[in-house]
Formats: sequence, C-alpha cells, structure tokens
Amino acid sequence: MGQVLHGCARTTEAVRRAIQLQQESVRTLARRFGVSPTTVQNWRKRATTTDAPMGPKEPRFTVLTPEQEAIVIAFRRHTLLPLDDCLYALQPTIPHLTRSTLHRCLERCGISRLPQVGGDKPARQRFATYPIGYFHIDLAEVSTEEGKLRLFVAIDRTSKLAFVRLVPSAGKTEAAQFLRELIEAIPYRIHTVLTDNGVQFTPREQDIWDTEHIFDRVCRQHGIEHRLTKINHPWTNGQVERMNRTIKDATVKRYHYDTHEQLRSHLQLFVDAYNHARRLKTLRNLTPNEFIHQTWTKEPERFRLDPSHHTPEPYT
Repeated sequence: MGQVLHGCARTTEAVRRAIQLQQESVRTLARRFGVSPTTVQNWRKRATTTDAPMGPKEPRFTVLTPEQEAIVIAFRRHTLLPLDDCLYALQPTIPHLTRSTLHRCLERCGISRLPQVGGDKPARQRFATYPIGYFHIDLAEVSTEEGKLRLFVAIDRTSKLAFVRLVPSAGKTEAAQFLRELIEAIPYRIHTVLTDNGVQFTPREQDIWDTEHIFDRVCRQHGIEHRLTKINHPWTNGQVERMNRTIKDATVKRYHYDTHEQLRSHLQLFVDAYNHARRLKTLRNLTPNEFIHQTWTKEPERFRLDPSHHTPEPYT
C-alpha cells in the first residue's frame, strides 16, 4: 500500500518502526539506515510512524486581518453573491483584496460554493455572436399606490446596455415612440430588434388589410431589421425577460412606491447604476458602458456619436 510521506522525509514507515523496536545504539542504527543520529533519536521518542503535521498550529490568513476575514465571511453568508460580485462589492472596503485571496478565504471557510437552489438545470445554449446594435425589446407591468404602469425594456444582446421607459398605457404608438427614444439614446447604430408577437409590435391576423404597422415603419425609416419570436416560445427573447425580472426584483418586489414619480426616479437610478457600475462576467468583468467605449476604439464605424460625449439621462 502506498505511503504519503513528507517531501523532505529520509525514512519510510518500515525504517521508523525498525528504529523504534531495535535496541542497538543510536550510532549503529544511524549508520545502518543512512540517517543522522538526531533522526534516530527523534523517532525513538515517538509512539507512531506517521509524519507530524507541519505549519502553524492554528491556520491563519496572512493577507487579511481577522477583522477583514470576518467581514468577507459575513458578507458572503448574508448576500449569497457569486465570487466576482463579492469581490467588486468588498474592494472599496478592502482595497488590497484580490480574486485569488477572496477565493482562498472562502475555500478555507467552506463557503466557496453557493447552495444549489432548485432541481436539475436545463442545458444552456449560447447565443449567436452579433455586433453591438442587436436589441431585445419586451413589455412588462408594474404598479404603485396610484395604479398600474407599463414598462418597456430594451437590452443589447452584445453590450448588455439596458434602456427602459414607464408609460401609462402600452399600444403600438407607445411602442413606436419607445423605439424612437431608444435610437436617440444609443450612441451606436441599431441594426436589429427582436420582439414578441404582441399587438404593440406587429399587426394581428385580422388586420392584414391595414397599412404598415407603425413599429415596422419606424424600423424601416432607420434601417433596422425587425425580427419576431416564434409563437409560444418566450425563451427566444430570454435576455430581456431576464432583465425584466432583475428590474422588478430591485424595485417593485422590494420597495413600496406611493407615486408613479417615485418609481420612475428609482428605476432610472437603478438602470444608470447597472449600465455604468455593474460588472458582468459575460463582458469579461467590464460594465456595459466600459464595453461600449472599448468597442468604440475598435469599431468606430458602428457609432454615430462619440459615447464619451453622449451620457444617458438623467445627466443630460
């Protein structure tokens, strides 16, 4: 059976056992087994033949202080955020914290893996690669003390830039106006939009004798390809569906709003923070705004405005 010995060990378990059992002199045993007399004396004093544990008696962190380690552990257990999100949130408090240091701390404390929620996860399929300018658009419903509002949400498939608008009602005119505002707010050219088959975005079957849908007209005027999801296939537009849930989790599901204006103000603050401060793993730890500026240096022909001179509302 194999033995796991210390890297600097000069004896095996059989040699150690022989040293402990034989009554010969220390010098004689040292010559026989090719070790120093001190080694023979040490093994005669021990009751076992296994290596003694090396290192400090009590494990301790050499990079983080005990107080900083306690902060990291409490933050992870309270928020259950992924490793990268914990890193970005804790770095302002612990400036010298690195990703590897954080991982070792969580690993040593047994909380490096987040608990699994739910059952088996479905297999994920990667989206096809597109240049920036491919937007997913969807509609959601939110409410305040004053009543219900409709929320238009758009997110770029590549840059993950988000754009939202709250409206009292959502018809095809409001959808067309939302698209115009989106085109005006984005510093680069939009080449494709993907929507569901709602009446806000496409004509109904019984409206085949009507003129061109106003949403399609706005797309044609700006050279945008309008794509539709398959009927009863909402996961085709999954990116914006997930963004809808993220927005609701951060606003109406967490806070109560007395007025529509309170919700509108908080929603804009959240979207600005997401676009300018939220680092995303899919963007290699860049924010959507940083990714856009990086693309501007590589592919300036896709832009109609310098993104550094075109800051979204409410700063304009």
